[in-house]
Amino acid sequence: MPLLRSTPQTSRRSRLTAAGTLLAALSLLLTLPGAASAAGGHDAAAGKPARGTATMGMGVVAHDGQGGLPRDTRAVQTEGVDVSGHQGNVAWSTLWNSGVKWAYTKATEGTYYKNEYFAQQYNGSYNVGMIRGAYHFATPNTTSGAVQANYFVDNGGGWSRDGKTLPGVLDIEWNPYGDQCFGLSQAGMVSWIRDFVNTYKARTGRDAVIYTATSWWKTCTGNNAGFGATNPLWVARYDSTVGELPAGWGFYTIWQYTSSGPTVGDHDRFNGALDRVQALANG
Repeated sequence: MPLLRSTPQTSRRSRLTAAGTLLAALSLLLTLPGAASAAGGHDAAAGKPARGTATMGMGVVAHDGQGGLPRDTRAVQTEGVDVSGHQGNVAWSTLWNSGVKWAYTKATEGTYYKNEYFAQQYNGSYNVGMIRGAYHFATPNTTSGAVQANYFVDNGGGWSRDGKTLPGVLDIEWNPYGDQCFGLSQAGMVSWIRDFVNTYKARTGRDAVIYTATSWWKTCTGNNAGFGATNPLWVARYDSTVGELPAGWGFYTIWQYTSSGPTVGDHDRFNGALDRVQALANG
């Protein structure tokens, strides 16, 4: 029997069939368990966010709930915001004109993530006149407190006596990637935090601000009272009052009161007038 010779038409049909088969295979692969969506920052296999996407207070509503907006405290409060890579390029002039006078920007997480928008956010807030600072999202199950403090300082978390730079913040709260206490015992967590703040103080000369939520602090440190005398408190509570504070602190320095504020979600109140914010910046 003579061999069949392919024609341009049959070759074209073969290529189209092969392309269709490849597209179908790719479509099936993307729907299989374990396929991750990078755009959404989500690990579909584990049902958890991708590493590096953690932000201040992302677990507050789930764990502590959300109430009304703050009531009049009869004390002067200075409005501020905190931002991360989720906000991208921030409209700092809009925030400044709305009354926001200070800002904190996420610089780092663990030792594996640096905020790609850090320069625009950190410098942009400064350029419109705000007093600014940087924060580090802690992952105590990945590396030591000292290692993460050094990574933070080396990547935007330092401090300078320019009157416009706030001391760095240790963001220690619910683990978005697993066990809420990062697999550490209460004593282990206290030791990790101590390692971080001591290293930060040695590197910068400043005591780091500690950001946390009272319920998390109780669960994961045993409500340790050993940091209130040295480290300013930034407490997260989305309700009309700040509520109970963690042990060791008689007052808060900053209160994160909402994750759904104008322009950017996370809005905060500094416990004092603008000159008190300046005093913290000056050390």
